[in-house]
Amino acid sequence: MTSINFNSSASSALQTLSTINKSLEQTQNNVSSGYKVGKASDNVAYWSISTTMNSDNKALNAASDALGVGAAKVDTAYAAMESAIDVVNEIKSKLVTATETSTDKGQINLEISKLKEQLTSIAKGASFSGENWMIAGDQTNGSVVDGFVRSTDDGGVQSVAVTTATYAINTNALFDDEDATTGGILGADDGVMSIALTDTTTQAQIATYMSAVETALDGMTTAGGTLGALSTRIDLQTDYAGKLSDAIDQGVSRLVDADMEEESAKLSALQTQQQLAIQSLSIANSSSQNIMSLFRG
Repeated sequence: MTSINFNSSASSALQTLSTINKSLEQTQNNVSSGYKVGKASDNVAYWSISTTMNSDNKALNAASDALGVGAAKVDTAYAAMESAIDVVNEIKSKLVTATETSTDKGQINLEISKLKEQLTSIAKGASFSGENWMIAGDQTNGSVVDGFVRSTDDGGVQSVAVTTATYAINTNALFDDEDATTGGILGADDGVMSIALTDTTTQAQIATYMSAVETALDGMTTAGGTLGALSTRIDLQTDYAGKLSDAIDQGVSRLVDADMEEESAKLSALQTQQQLAIQSLSIANSSSQNIMSLFRG
């Protein structure tokens, strides 16, 4: 039965067109933004996960930047330690030369004095971002950021933390005082900085100086090894942080990014459906005009 009060065909066609238009609008948004989940209403679970992971990734990237600063600190300290070892080895060579009774010990002492001045210069110059790990002073430990972790306790409560690695400055510094003359590995009592030769210096005194040099070299080698291990740790963490950041980006992408091939195919299909729905609605509306023709004389 055809009614002049309600056109069921037109109503059905209109609902179909409305549904298609909504799907088309969503698909067009996906194509233009590149996201299939752009807001919480699109998919609450995926949006929540991606928001948390993106936040963690930003913190991880910040930690990676801090790793770069830490690496620079360690590299500066290591370069200073390596240079100091070379200078102390040179002092060792001068002492060996001084064991020859016919040498001019005064001239050798002048050379050693210049080398000690170089050690002071190396220690004072080993500063990065206001920190100098070669001079203890009031410093006990140097620290560098080495990671960012998210953990969950037994109660399911999540927390985040930045992890750090430390370097014992007080036990590995070349000097203890800001003038870089006393204390530490080089300035300890009867240490390298106390070496002074004269024409009356005995073989026994030179042997004592040689022992002080060996003790200093042993301490610097240990400190250099500690710095090297810390540098390796930072390098490994930097590589891991980069891989982890990429993995997080990839995981989030799988959750929220639109499949452009799929969206393109869907867009074409919906545009075709829209055209057909418009034609269907037009046909349904034309039925009312057909009824009017029945009443024409």
